[in-house]
Amino acid sequence: MVLSAFTPNALLRQVPPRFLPTDVTWSGFAAVVGSSGFASSLRMSLSLTLVTVVVVLAFAFLAALAISRFRFRGRTSFVLAVLFIQMLPAEGLFIAQYKMLSAVGATVPGVGLNSVLGVSTLYCAAIIPFTVWMLRGFVTGVPADLEEAGMVDGLSRAGAFVRITLPLLAPGLVASGVYAFLQAWNEFTVALVTLPAESAQTLPLWLRGFLNASVNRGVDWAQVMAASTVIAIPVIVFFMVVQGRMTSGLVSGAVKG
Repeated sequence: MVLSAFTPNALLRQVPPRFLPTDVTWSGFAAVVGSSGFASSLRMSLSLTLVTVVVVLAFAFLAALAISRFRFRGRTSFVLAVLFIQMLPAEGLFIAQYKMLSAVGATVPGVGLNSVLGVSTLYCAAIIPFTVWMLRGFVTGVPADLEEAGMVDGLSRAGAFVRITLPLLAPGLVASGVYAFLQAWNEFTVALVTLPAESAQTLPLWLRGFLNASVNRGVDWAQVMAASTVIAIPVIVFFMVVQGRMTSGLVSGAVKG
């Protein structure tokens, strides 16, 4: 994809093909960055992803603590409900989701269709259940005796949790955050239904429109690959920032819970 992005479109079609570009060009990236709708789509994707990751981690973390650390009436039913939600096909909820956001937007401006708050709510509802299962394994793997030992040494319950348990759960939070980030950043179908306005498109929706516009004049695969590379850059940067914590978190989650 990256090599094709730097290769002129005419050379991509030559026979026999070349793996390495001989005439490197930045014209594909220039066309992508300068295209209409790219900047607004980038802002929309970043806003949706940021809101989704923060909300998902907050709610999933609290839910994982509740079902791992406490015994309460309805706990088993709650766990089974979280598992059952994962079995629902997303396509079966589109009509209900569209009507719900449309109705809410008619009464509360800024929370319906084509809004960050409205669509991020749907993203969170879809991502939180699996994230709860992920974090539950990490929380269960941290013995409650560590907190009790801290409380014996003079820490409050909240202080023992923040200073002892929370640092041990950091790898799990990072791994769960990576999952939530990827799900929100690459999501296409829900956005296609709930973001009908061209000014509110996310990057996956913009890429589809960019490809359609390219088809009308003959597919410029160099520009398409450049657009795909630009969309992948934030994911790569995010992985580079959290890769250390993510690796330890994934390994720990594989043997806990």
